[in-house]
Amino acid sequence: MADKQEFSADKEFIDEKFDIERQSVVLEEEENSPIPEVAAIVSNKDDPTIPVMTFRYYLMAVVFACILSFFNQFFWFRTHPMTISTLVIQLLSYPFGKFLARVLPAGRLNPGPFNIKEHVLVALTANCAGGVAYAVDITVIQRVWYDQDYGFLANLFLILTTQMLGYGMAGVLRRYLVYPAAMIWPANLVQVALFNTLHKDEDLLPGQWSRFKFFCIATVAMFLYQWIPGFLFPVLSSIAWVCWINPKNHILSTIGGDRGLGVGAISLDWNNIVSFLGSPLIVPWWAQVNIAMGFFLIAWVMVPIAYFTNLWEAQRFPILTAKLFTTEGDTFDTKYVLEKGTINMVKYEEQGPLRIATFFALTYGIGFAGLSSMITHTWLYHRHKLVAQWKQSRTQSEDIHHKLMQAYPEVPDWWYGALFVIMTAIALFTCEYYKYMPWWAVLLAILIAVVFALPVGLIQALTNQQPGLNIITEYVIGYILPGEPIPNVTFKTLGYISMAQAMLFTSDLKLGHYMKVPPKAMFWAQLLGTFIAGLVNLLTANWLLGSQEGICTDKNKHFQCPSANTFFSASVIWGVIAPNLMFGPSSIYNAINYFFLIGFVLPIPFYYLKKAFPNTWMDFIHIPVLLAATGMMPPAQAYHYTNWLAVGFAFQFFARRYHPEWHLRFTYVLSAAFDSGVAFMVLASFFIFTIREKDMVKWWGNPAAPICRLDSYPLISPKSGKVDPWAPDPSAEDAPMYVFPKAYYASPDARP
Repeated sequence: MADKQEFSADKEFIDEKFDIERQSVVLEEEENSPIPEVAAIVSNKDDPTIPVMTFRYYLMAVVFACILSFFNQFFWFRTHPMTISTLVIQLLSYPFGKFLARVLPAGRLNPGPFNIKEHVLVALTANCAGGVAYAVDITVIQRVWYDQDYGFLANLFLILTTQMLGYGMAGVLRRYLVYPAAMIWPANLVQVALFNTLHKDEDLLPGQWSRFKFFCIATVAMFLYQWIPGFLFPVLSSIAWVCWINPKNHILSTIGGDRGLGVGAISLDWNNIVSFLGSPLIVPWWAQVNIAMGFFLIAWVMVPIAYFTNLWEAQRFPILTAKLFTTEGDTFDTKYVLEKGTINMVKYEEQGPLRIATFFALTYGIGFAGLSSMITHTWLYHRHKLVAQWKQSRTQSEDIHHKLMQAYPEVPDWWYGALFVIMTAIALFTCEYYKYMPWWAVLLAILIAVVFALPVGLIQALTNQQPGLNIITEYVIGYILPGEPIPNVTFKTLGYISMAQAMLFTSDLKLGHYMKVPPKAMFWAQLLGTFIAGLVNLLTANWLLGSQEGICTDKNKHFQCPSANTFFSASVIWGVIAPNLMFGPSSIYNAINYFFLIGFVLPIPFYYLKKAFPNTWMDFIHIPVLLAATGMMPPAQAYHYTNWLAVGFAFQFFARRYHPEWHLRFTYVLSAAFDSGVAFMVLASFFIFTIREKDMVKWWGNPAAPICRLDSYPLISPKSGKVDPWAPDPSAEDAPMYVFPKAYYASPDARP
């Protein structure tokens, strides 16, 4: 039987995470889920009379959705971004709901105690509001780099359609990805366990803290501590001691600098540690091991070899950056080669071919390999299970949870169909009327999302891994519409995010399925959260774009928008220059295309090695996760990874192995508390100091400029005509002997 087959490493994580919960499971009914993980955590009982969409729900859902969407959009612009997870709302909404149940007058506004289904629905709404709308990036790059502004209404229509169109697909997907027992969606089991924990009385020993008390104390402690690295003593955010030995030495800056390979760099700033990878406290150890292997092999083996052998003229550019350059190492002037929104080939040839940092080029290659490896890995490891699940989804879908859900009216198919048609129509109107891209490109992007939605959903429901379509979509439209950046990023957003949103909606439907929340209530709750998020995201983005001078550039210390800079660079690479010029036969980066083949073949030997040596460390190697390890670099820096992995080791390995009871009880709560404490501190600092243009006084713990400056060194020796990594700092007496790119000076006139 499929349910008796051995699960992947996701199963091992869930097994260890919930050992204590399993031991206390007592079933009152004989029938239960055929999946052991689900049977151990999800209740096989239900009370259909529990009220759900109450006044308390609407109040908390709107308030928390607004707060979460504002916070995450605000932090997205920060130089060191962070994300407040839904886990924070899941924890905060519990005492708030209890409080409303106590103070509101009894009756329709307050129908009894705050219940678990109301709580789930609040979390579902917040989950839909928690992510930053991907289409906001389009608005940002248009206004900051392309000098375009289509207006608030056009931006809002684009955001809402790209965020909601995928929800229409969920109406079809639910039959195959929600109803069948075999579709477990492992990430949901963590939330189910937390809901059950909060809504049952804790058996506390004398003097033992409750989870909520622990959360409050840890939040206050982090709020107070974060003022030290976040405001008073910023050097603690990145202690690059290797580089500090001699900040003017290019080799030391490259190896140990916080903008280099980050060897030995230490961060005592929680905001810095979780900026790009999220909290290391909630990522299973097996996944962290794969991320660590991928990071070390790619960032500390492949990249240094490529850089110091001068692959693709690597030493003409900083080792790790998403910025764009000319062949001489100067900043690539995108506006110069653009004419009426498309590329002028005469000006492009005049300026010369686009160059990017070698690591940035390798990042795209690793992305190609990761996508193709997902196909091979899924076929080798999961093909039998996927086929069995496909058959089961058509014939044997009624486990106990599906039977219990029959007590609630299902959402009519025409609701989903109408939503899909309406969003498609608005997308066609918006893209054609406001000239985002042609109408046929809208239909092609939606077709790609529709075709990939079910296979991607089958993979994610089992393995918890979601293959991204962003590279494929921009690759396809880059060949069809070369030289046009805004159509490129719009096509990517519509094709990629529609599928990703369909997965989010379907995953939430499965969570509601586990918790026995009425389907119609889930439908409206998810739409409510998504609409609030889109509106608040756009309002927040417009506010910051209008109020922060030099936003998303080096001129603004606090809001340099690393993700938007990478998004802009991608728009130039895939849109302005286009794949044929960038990675075609005439390009020096043509070899990047071979990574598709490398990724496709790479899982095969590891699959057979695992069969030859079972029950060894080979069982934990997951090639797609390993290849995706450096997917956030850039904008993430190497030291973000090393510190993230160190903290992850402390909690997911050491604490879990040697203090398992504490780990099971408090690790997730501590993660949420630290995120909350940092969020409150950053907002307080912004409204008290930043918005009033006040800053901490400059001292050695808060220097005016980075101590290690990789972008301030000469490159080419006049004697050899080659890159000289040992060349002196530009301030040195013999600096004029060297040739410097204009990009390394405040103005072209300063160039020797």
